[in-house]
Amino acid sequence: MRLNQASDFALRVLMFVATNETDLFKIDDISMRYNISRAHLMKIVNKLARAGLLQTVRGRNGGLRLNLPPEDIRIGDVVRAIEEDFALVECMRGSQNKCIITPACHLTAIFAEALAEFIKVLDKYTLADITQNRFELQNILFARVLAREKSNPTT
Repeated sequence: MRLNQASDFALRVLMFVATNETDLFKIDDISMRYNISRAHLMKIVNKLARAGLLQTVRGRNGGLRLNLPPEDIRIGDVVRAIEEDFALVECMRGSQNKCIITPACHLTAIFAEALAEFIKVLDKYTLADITQNRFELQNILFARVLAREKSNPTT
């Protein structure tokens, strides 16, 4: 199975925000650090917020933060919130299925079992599991900003 790019970006956004749970982060900051389109991230952040994974704070001093502790955010939940289509093959598309061998085909059950196991593995892990190396992630994500601040002191 292959996840769409939005799932990849959603996980990156959550990892970014999890590096410092108390701060509010702006979409522009995340967009710049990952070199991802701001418009694309806005759609992803909206889905994450609707799923209850991110909290969005409006206003001049607003931004994003986790809505739940990292240990309560399952990777499987993130993927389910972002992915729109888990139909691995045509016969899994319900009313859109036009495959003539579906009534006699055993592949549908095999693919459904494989998909269930894939999601089951993702559900074993949380955002806390993938951000245990928080300080290493911070060093990578914020290195450019710190280097820029050192080269351009405001005093």
